[in-house]
Amino acid sequence: MVASLNAYLKPLSPPEFQFQLTVEQMAGADSTVIVARDAAGTAVGMGALKVHDGETGEVKRMFCEPRLRGQGLGRQIVTEIESQAREKGLDRLVLETGNTPGFEPAWALYEGAGFRRCAAVLDYPDSEYSRFYEKSLSR
Repeated sequence: MVASLNAYLKPLSPPEFQFQLTVEQMAGADSTVIVARDAAGTAVGMGALKVHDGETGEVKRMFCEPRLRGQGLGRQIVTEIESQAREKGLDRLVLETGNTPGFEPAWALYEGAGFRRCAAVLDYPDSEYSRFYEKSLSR
């Protein structure tokens, strides 16, 4: 899944504006990885929650097999990430995604899940290649 995501992203933005967690980073204690599987047990979608502090979590490495896009799988993964963040007591989710053609499905997914565009988050540089979103989890 990670290799498929990286291959999809590679032509969309310059390498210096691709902020990808490695598999090793995704296995860290500060990350929770969600993997969606089909009936045969094959991984078909993924996403991760990276906890930055006691208040902020970041949505990372969202990907769904292209043949399954538009069927709600990405929304289910984002919903589970949000649920995990709430269980951890986080108040806010943030994310960085691309801001070039090819990222339109990601924008629609995040906006449909209640994320709002915002200024640059965490330590990401503000550039024409990035788009930032946030969502309050406060009740």
